[in-house]
Amino acid sequence: MNLLFIFIFFSLLTFLLTYICRTLAFKFNILDIPGERKIHEFPTPLLGGLAIYVSVISGLIFGPVGLTKVLGLVISSTIIFTVGIIDDIRDLSAEIRLAAQLIASFIVMIFGVSISFLPNDSYGRLGEIILTYIWIIGITNALNYLDGVDGLAAGITAICAGFFLVISYHTGQILVSFISIIIMAGCLGFLPHNFKRDKIFLGDGGSTFLGFSIACLAIMGDWAEYNVISLVTPVLILGIPIFDMVFTTIMRIKERKIKTVIEWFEYASTDHFHHRLMHLGMGPRGVVVFIYCINISLGIGALMVSNEKPLIGFLSILQGVIIFTLIAILTVLGKRQSIKVKD
Repeated sequence: MNLLFIFIFFSLLTFLLTYICRTLAFKFNILDIPGERKIHEFPTPLLGGLAIYVSVISGLIFGPVGLTKVLGLVISSTIIFTVGIIDDIRDLSAEIRLAAQLIASFIVMIFGVSISFLPNDSYGRLGEIILTYIWIIGITNALNYLDGVDGLAAGITAICAGFFLVISYHTGQILVSFISIIIMAGCLGFLPHNFKRDKIFLGDGGSTFLGFSIACLAIMGDWAEYNVISLVTPVLILGIPIFDMVFTTIMRIKERKIKTVIEWFEYASTDHFHHRLMHLGMGPRGVVVFIYCINISLGIGALMVSNEKPLIGFLSILQGVIIFTLIAILTVLGKRQSIKVKD
């Protein structure tokens, strides 16, 4: 009942705050103007992420789990959100955005949020620090890049947070359960506004905030309680943004479109998973539903990994590999179809 009350409260809070944020976006001209890479036709407010940010941070500060346990997440995610909002307004350089993400990741590690499974020595610790940086920055930007179709980024975050909630609640991880439910509630409270005709977007502030928060949440949980193979639980749950980022990066390097990390940050194109599905002929709503279904399927696999024997876990991982292989085939076909249409 407590979780249900928390979910309803923060969903309604985000839903109501989004009306205010929409008004503020128009007042201060914080709008996403239609362009070559955009699929919307009219200037659209970009402050939807502010409603989610206020709701989630309020929950973290005034929630029952205590501020000291989440202080690092509050400080670091605020940095990420602030830089994202500024980027929405005046287009910050890739160097500044990367620096902010490095600082924010360092802060959460100081407060004990980091990947931890390597040997407990200097080399193991260094490896964990490097992996934590890669994980957090990678997921943060992966979710940001998926924010190209109405409802996609917020919906994926809600689904991922929902699966983290189920597993953490089952294993008695109160802190992870609480953070999961307020993130999920914030996303679901925002989604109705994202699908409306007079819609509002997350903006870079909102999408990077959600990406950073869900990345940190994934490594706060203890997913390997029963067997080592359970370490892949967060990888399966976050499989969509991970795959999109890895596959897109590999293709861009192969096609010599990017050579450095800064170029990776700066490069913007219509070569992400959702773009390629639209190249195949899917409409925006169809793309969102299709990706939701894949995300749910991977999440079910993660539930099996976290609760069953190693053999079942291995089969769940194999299922994920098969799904990603099919996705890769679809993305390649989508790119080829797009080239044929242009020719």
